[in-house]
Amino acid sequence: MLETKTAVLAAIAGNLSIAAIKFLVGAMTGSSAMLAEGIHSLVDTGNGALLLLGLRMSRKPADEEHPFGHGKELYFWTLIVAILIFAVGGGMSFYEGILHVLHPSPIQNEAWNYAVLAIAFIFEAVSWSVAWKVFRSQRNGQGLFHAIGSSKDPTTYTVLLEDSVALLGIVIAFLGIGLASRLQNPYFDGGASMAIGVLLACVAVFLASQSKGLLIGEGVDRKILDGIQVIAKADPAVELTKPPLTMYFGPHEILLALDVQFHAGLSAAEVTEAVDRIEKQIRRQYPDITQIYIEAESLTTRYLKSKVA
Repeated sequence: MLETKTAVLAAIAGNLSIAAIKFLVGAMTGSSAMLAEGIHSLVDTGNGALLLLGLRMSRKPADEEHPFGHGKELYFWTLIVAILIFAVGGGMSFYEGILHVLHPSPIQNEAWNYAVLAIAFIFEAVSWSVAWKVFRSQRNGQGLFHAIGSSKDPTTYTVLLEDSVALLGIVIAFLGIGLASRLQNPYFDGGASMAIGVLLACVAVFLASQSKGLLIGEGVDRKILDGIQVIAKADPAVELTKPPLTMYFGPHEILLALDVQFHAGLSAAEVTEAVDRIEKQIRRQYPDITQIYIEAESLTTRYLKSKVA
């Protein structure tokens, strides 16, 4: 969690500094692409603050109204970040590009644009390296896209994607400004702004889809489900089990509900011992499963044992 917070803070510091410079130079030179980049950096700064808020809120302890804790706060604020990237970052950048295409104006003081883009690239690269280091330590040898798709901690890969898009946006702005100046065609500048808007919108849609699955009750993958059933069926007291039901309440907080049929003739004490054995083994192998509910049947009545970590 500390490494993730460090990555977010690094992104906020870099984006805030870059946004101020981009807006200043964009106003001086009249570059649409530079203004779009300023909007991009400002939105990223606000997004970083929201991710920090999500991290803080998700650590609040459980209470009567939220018996399973506040872990999903992180997913909610990540969804808000995605909406802001789409509506504010992507929408305003695209709109700025359209205005520049409809009312083109030549770029002035071209050197200032290049200088600011170069400085911004360095700042973004430093921020990206911090985010990449944290993300790489958490991906467990998985490929990049598979690790992002399977990750249940949206904070790190959100920062990584934002920084990656920021670097790509700088390259697009550089090309747009360069072509507009060399060819004396301001439409390239407006087109670059529109391209940055489309890029931001695509990333926003991806982040929103990831957050949606976690907010509406996404469970663990098939490999873990199979592992849970193997553990339960391996106990000598178990006759059969139904498919486990799971749900993420946070990156490292998983709820498990397991329906187990024990062999006929077992006493209540033997069932209790078997449930304890199964719970301990599941927690040992899958420490992120913090809350386990086992419904057990053996005699003529049903015995329900629940334990909350």
